[in-house]
Amino acid sequence: MKRKFNFSIAVDGSSASGKSTGSSYIARTFNFNLLSSGKLYRYLAFKIIKNKYKYNNKFIKKISKSITIKKLNKIELYQPDVTKLASSIAQKKYVRNYLKKFQIDFIKHNNKVIIEGRDIASKIMPNADLKIFFKCSLNEKAKRRLKEFKKLNSSINLKEVKKALKLRDFHDKNRKESPLLFTKGAVLVDTTKLNLTQMRVKLKNLVKKEINKKKYGSL
Repeated sequence: MKRKFNFSIAVDGSSASGKSTGSSYIARTFNFNLLSSGKLYRYLAFKIIKNKYKYNNKFIKKISKSITIKKLNKIELYQPDVTKLASSIAQKKYVRNYLKKFQIDFIKHNNKVIIEGRDIASKIMPNADLKIFFKCSLNEKAKRRLKEFKKLNSSINLKEVKKALKLRDFHDKNRKESPLLFTKGAVLVDTTKLNLTQMRVKLKNLVKKEINKKKYGSL
């Protein structure tokens, strides 16, 4: 019987750096099972809001156990209030511990996985076959994110978006629990001067090279 080929990819990066777009492309191109860890925190936040902001350790544990990939993809999780609360609860250690179990189980039940977030290489997949860290300048990130936000709020401006991203980056890098870090051994992908096509080519070549390396050894 032919043995299953296992391969894991850990993707980290700041907001609007291209990690979600890049991870989705890799998953589609190489037929990987994708998990965006940010959706886990957003789902918890969504449930907390539905519960009128009343929550404790027991509530978080119960909701964490009920999460499925189908639920994560079914509900709209990008409302401003959900985003704000998700960022807040993500700083709590017991919340991260419950959601870590979901991510570890996801890895165990899939032979080809890619998980993207902010602490994946350091906390969730320290032994990943490939670690990618996305980076992008603040100005470029703000321009990209502004296009997305304009669809929801036409009055928002670049200055506001830039300020929000700068604050989010600061909190992600300096929070006590699982801060955003560049992990040793990770491949840096700076998307500042890359368009979508260029980023896709770069990622395709990178992943293909690493998969072949594991399959056939160093060439």
